[in-house]
Amino acid sequence: YIWENDNINFTKKINTNQLTQLSIFVTSNGDIYTTSTNTPFTINRWLSNETNTSATIAYSDSDSCGIFIDINNTLYFSATDKHKVLSKSLSSSSNILTIVAGTGVAGNAPNMLNRAFGLFVDVNFDLYVADWGNNRVQLFRQGQQNAITVAGSGSLNQTITLNHPIHVVLDMDKYLFIVDQYNNRIVRSGPNGFRCIIGCTGSSGSALNELHMPTSMAFDSFGNIYVVDEGNHRIQKFLRLNNTLSKHVRILV
Repeated sequence: YIWENDNINFTKKINTNQLTQLSIFVTSNGDIYTTSTNTPFTINRWLSNETNTSATIAYSDSDSCGIFIDINNTLYFSATDKHKVLSKSLSSSSNILTIVAGTGVAGNAPNMLNRAFGLFVDVNFDLYVADWGNNRVQLFRQGQQNAITVAGSGSLNQTITLNHPIHVVLDMDKYLFIVDQYNNRIVRSGPNGFRCIIGCTGSSGSALNELHMPTSMAFDSFGNIYVVDEGNHRIQKFLRLNNTLSKHVRILV
């Protein structure tokens, strides 16, 4: 479903003909990419002007719980149960996939992952991975197989403990936002390390300032944050502090 400009009713609906979509990415021109749990685990694309038909872009050997397309038109997706991240150029006709993170075996060494989930690739083509099973976020510099732990277990100067981080986003100021799923919160980096910004009550809940097993987040162009609050079956919109309206608003149920 697609909502535009805070409309109460959705403006578009896409029938995917698939049971479960695990993750979604929308490009600047409106093309939609999704990952499916249906064997053979396809990565699908709906063009912005052809939302009734899709094309299979790639195949995974596992559920893909993270997807991202960088500024160079390269597709990244996590093969979650295979503990790796793969990439493919969308500008090429080749179907060759490249392993850019992980070894395919679960582990906590710098070159390994344990159930890779959300992804983010910055303008320098550095890859951030929510290493769900290792309770950490890994940064793979472009072309490097060994990662730097930037948050959570094993990080240098650790300022926060994560419990199954599931999604990561880097904002325009290069602050890192983490959906800390089992802690029912969202944390962000800052000059003095990480701190909680949403869901900071210490427990799950359904109040407007609480989350229950969140799975992903995104920004709009105004800096507002949208959170998929899976345990509460809703999507939450949190407005920027300098906004004159309420700090948090439930927009979709």
